[in-house]
Amino acid sequence: MTVRAAFYFDLRSPESYLAAERALSVLPAPCEWQPILTAMLPHAESFEAYRCEREAEIMRENIERRAVALELLPIRWPTPFPFDSRFAMLAATYAKRLGKTVAFALAAFRQAYAGGNSLSESDNVLIAAAACEIHPTALLRATQTRSVAAELERASAEALALGVFDVPAVRVGDRVLVGESALEHAGALLASA
Repeated sequence: MTVRAAFYFDLRSPESYLAAERALSVLPAPCEWQPILTAMLPHAESFEAYRCEREAEIMRENIERRAVALELLPIRWPTPFPFDSRFAMLAATYAKRLGKTVAFALAAFRQAYAGGNSLSESDNVLIAAAACEIHPTALLRATQTRSVAAELERASAEALALGVFDVPAVRVGDRVLVGESALEHAGALLASA
């Protein structure tokens, strides 16, 4: 019996970026990549509610250190950060329809966190789409449809109902593991299934 697995992400999350860069090598079995909106998860990290500027700096330093440890390109923080990811996540949902979720997500994450380009700007999202051969006109039209918006909202609500309270998260069968550091545990669960 095949255990169903899913990787949940929001392009606004730098922790999702760190996990996405490793997911294909750490998760030993096929895993669905599912875009969701963290704005619909009541307990998700918003990267906005810090008690002071130093607390925000510590978060950034931790992400930057983790990227170095993973041998990724240095983090270049987009301006603004955090950014509104709704348009980018609609684009990711459309990319999923085309079977290009992974390629699009990785290109978009790299635009944001390796390139320092905010995904709240449509041109940066279109560059990520072009990198995986998604036509810009088709993408722009799709992101304006009710069906793509409903699909993203439905996926986000379903993730919450399954126990996803933040991203990145991996569901392996009935278990939900949350956080960038949970990726290895999810990989071990998949390997033993």
